Amino acid sequence: MDFLRSGAATFVAARAAADAGDARRAAMLYASLAAADPGDRSMARRALSQAIVGGDMPLALRLIGQQPAAGLPVEAQLLRISQYLQTRSSAKTEYPQQIAFMAPLVGAWILAERRRWKEAVRLLDGVAADAPLAGLVPEQKALILLAAGRSSEAQPFIQPALAAARGRSNRLRIAFATGLAAAGEREAGLTLLTGRDSTLRAAASTLAAERRPRPLIATATQGYSELLTALAVSLDGEEGRSLALSLAQVARYADPRSEQAALLTALLLDRSWRGADALSILRSIPDSSPFAGEMRDAEMRVLLGADRQEEALARARAFVASNDKQAGDWLRLGDVLDAMGRHGEAAAAYDSAVSALQSGGAGPELWSVHLLRGAALEQAGMWPQAESALELAYRLAPENPTVLNYLGYARLERGQKLDEAEALIAEASRRAPDDASITDSLGWAQYKRGKLSQAILTLQRAAAADPAQAEINEHLGDALYAAGRKYEARFAWNAALVTAEDDVATRIAAKIAGGLSPATAAP
Repeated sequence: MDFLRSGAATFVAARAAADAGDARRAAMLYASLAAADPGDRSMARRALSQAIVGGDMPLALRLIGQQPAAGLPVEAQLLRISQYLQTRSSAKTEYPQQIAFMAPLVGAWILAERRRWKEAVRLLDGVAADAPLAGLVPEQKALILLAAGRSSEAQPFIQPALAAARGRSNRLRIAFATGLAAAGEREAGLTLLTGRDSTLRAAASTLAAERRPRPLIATATQGYSELLTALAVSLDGEEGRSLALSLAQVARYADPRSEQAALLTALLLDRSWRGADALSILRSIPDSSPFAGEMRDAEMRVLLGADRQEEALARARAFVASNDKQAGDWLRLGDVLDAMGRHGEAAAAYDSAVSALQSGGAGPELWSVHLLRGAALEQAGMWPQAESALELAYRLAPENPTVLNYLGYARLERGQKLDEAEALIAEASRRAPDDASITDSLGWAQYKRGKLSQAILTLQRAAAADPAQAEINEHLGDALYAAGRKYEARFAWNAALVTAEDDVATRIAAKIAGGLSPATAAP
């Protein structure tokens, strides 16, 4: 009876730790339950899954050794392969049915590591076009061939691999560029790193300075880590987030030097309400890394998401102080200040980012920074200066839908240059017909210009595309009420009230209660 009571308390504590995001503690508690009752496989499985999610691979591997291989969850099976590649403790590894699709790609890396690259490529050639990992075959061929020094054979696979890279484009560009340089084609490698992107610029600088570059991904464990990272990226949705985090943790275990795996793990930890663990990983990346800028961006998101604004501001200022020539650091500072409601200071930071870019620094297109500066100035109540910044963004990017919409809508709200405002928004909508926010702007412009029937149709289209956006539903309700369709208007306002906040929610509630009036009309 005492064991049952203590076991129940331990189980409750384990569940609470897991719910709180403390996966390591949950794993240890579940493991103690599994040790006390070896016949209860469910506790062992819980312990194993939590250990992998928490990155406690020594515990996870110990638990794997205590369980039948056939009953292991997918993430544990993948961890076993990683251990095999690191230790080669047995003649071969096993691929249960759940992960059989991994066999040819892992096998190709094992062959490549033994300098049997021709056999490795042939093995990849055998992957069916409809296989789960078929989309990764071009990048795997390119990486294996570059590791073997066969740059000419690798070249045809590089662009198809980059086209399918999703969020790993920078990582693959750097890996391909380094591989080309290691094979004696430094200029070809540097060509892959051209552009304004700060990560690629940093990588190009490092590569140009290296006397004897070596391939970034050249071993079976490194290749396997890249495979798992790609899988984790593809699974990063609400339903697959837990498995994605497990795969990212195994990828880090397979290749502890992979900054891409570290960044992905940190982002997934933060989305799993484990911001402290995410920050620990992010801050372990050295400032000399090409991915330092991406790590800093991620750190700001974690801190702001946790409402640690003052800490975010201190870190952003420290980044600027370390090198005030980096546009990215000024942009991060501006974003933090803007999030804190200090819009005038944010605009000044964005202005410094403009100066850094005009001096030849890496970073986004200049128009986008002028747009940010204009938006901050508008929020600060400095409309004449904001309009100048927005007009400059428009001159630099006259076909960009975001710029067209923002400038047009800002003028519409102020009742200025209404013909031009509507024309700008209409052009934005033509260029981005599926953007619900831009469609809403067009409908609101039509409403402001007295085109009521047309406005209702446009706003209904916007609401159908994004039914959760409060601003769209409020606009639709106002237009319907003005057309005498009061029941439908209240239905739209009630939909808006579901996601509306603060003063907007108060205004909508007043309309639901008393109808539309000049005092309750949307701006």
